[in-house]
Amino acid sequence: MLIARRTLIAVLAVGVAAGCTSDDEADPPPVVQLGAPGETGTPLTDGEVSGLDQPEHTDADVAFVHGMIQHHAQALVMTDLVADRAGSDDLSLMAERMDVSQRDEIALLEEWLVNRGEDVPDASGEHGQHGQHGQHGEDGQSMPGMLTDADLARLEAATGRDFDELFLLYMIRHHEGALVMVGELLSGGEGGQESALFQLAQHIDSDQSIEIARMKSLLAEIAASPGS
Repeated sequence: MLIARRTLIAVLAVGVAAGCTSDDEADPPPVVQLGAPGETGTPLTDGEVSGLDQPEHTDADVAFVHGMIQHHAQALVMTDLVADRAGSDDLSLMAERMDVSQRDEIALLEEWLVNRGEDVPDASGEHGQHGQHGQHGEDGQSMPGMLTDADLARLEAATGRDFDELFLLYMIRHHEGALVMVGELLSGGEGGQESALFQLAQHIDSDQSIEIARMKSLLAEIAASPGS
């Protein structure tokens, strides 16, 4: 049932997107109720579409968003260290882009909370700076990939090539932790069903996955360069 509902929401989202990009005179694409495995879908009338029961957000959704804001805040603490310590121009450019994407995602997460009348946590970096404490979200559960105070101190003390390699290793781990958080949300059964949050979580998953691939590629280049 959960998969079917999510799939139907996805079909709805595709229909809306397609309608926005097509000619104003064109007929809107149909919304299809998916059938059981092996069966064809059933087109829905406008009345049936408007009567669909849309999932509302849950406490699990709010906990995920709060945790992800704290998680991203620590990533910003890490990118702030790059300008004065990096030995690679490529890393500096990558960190600038990463900083922008993390801030954009924090803004989207905060907007989601505001639109639902939920409290917005501090994203100034207070949690992110203290990894030992910031490893746990507001629900007391561990947040994967977070750096400890010792990790951050080691990164802050490094410079040049040593900093580049350590930053990439830590940030890859950090991003992979965010992917774990998304996976837990979407597979836990208590959250991730609301359409807007489902799309937000998928955006984060896609964005972080792309950045992980870029970081692994740059790490390989650094490892293969002279002086390794």
